[in-house]
Amino acid sequence: MRFSRIKATVVALGLAASMAACGNADTNNGGPTVAPATDVTFDAGTRMQELADAGKIVVGVKYDQPGLGFKGATDDVPAGFDIEIAKILVASLGIDPESDNVTWKETISDNREPFLKAGAVDLVLASYSITDERRAEVGQTGPYMVTGQQLLVKADSDVTSIDDLAGKEVCSVTGSTSIDRIEEKGAKAVGFDSYSECVQKVLDGTVEGMSTDGTILAGFAAQNEGMLKVVGDPFSTENIGVGYSKDHPEMCQWINDTLQKAFDDGTWAAAFESTLGPSGVATPEPPALDPCM
Repeated sequence: MRFSRIKATVVALGLAASMAACGNADTNNGGPTVAPATDVTFDAGTRMQELADAGKIVVGVKYDQPGLGFKGATDDVPAGFDIEIAKILVASLGIDPESDNVTWKETISDNREPFLKAGAVDLVLASYSITDERRAEVGQTGPYMVTGQQLLVKADSDVTSIDDLAGKEVCSVTGSTSIDRIEEKGAKAVGFDSYSECVQKVLDGTVEGMSTDGTILAGFAAQNEGMLKVVGDPFSTENIGVGYSKDHPEMCQWINDTLQKAFDDGTWAAAFESTLGPSGVATPEPPALDPCM
């Protein structure tokens, strides 16, 4: 059952990428209003109780991924699906996710583990693929989204999949799992600090294409309508989850319980529809959560 649910979600998100590439998707829509919980009580000494008592939290997110985590030059706060899921978690602590008590800290791919280990952020929701290697360093749970790696190329390109770019340069972000998979497919991986920089290299012809999660590519294709397109079937399965410090393992069950509630009561679906849904794809079924160990 778990496999079939994940497969359905990957297919749906792959379709989202192709729809966004040829549609005019507004990827910066706000999500559902999430009111902070009242009478919040956690076990004494837990990180959740500490955060609830402090009434403040720092969340690491991306600033350069339309539809997932994006902050424009004139925006006060970032917007996107990752942001909406973070707001659900924040609200469950009794903290108003729309208030200044939430610090949205820009977190690039290379900084996710260092930030968590140093205590610079309390949570990371930044298109954060769950891997065994990362779980050896930090806590990760979820997934709250399942997607797959695809390819972004110029709109007039004859390339139809990553296989067409064997031996040629394809970019992604340094510190991401996408870099390894580009190499596995026979292309030459080129790493940049940000996704927006990688997109620009595709647009100016410095590299042949960009490869990462299909949902990320969908946002950039929509943002650059008529100039870029997403091609090829997903060639990986990416389980996108929430990062937290291994110093606070109790956070895992709280995160899972909060996500499951959002899956069940429709809040998760509303967040998807308002951020990634404008691409034209139907809202997928929520993925099954990994158990906390």
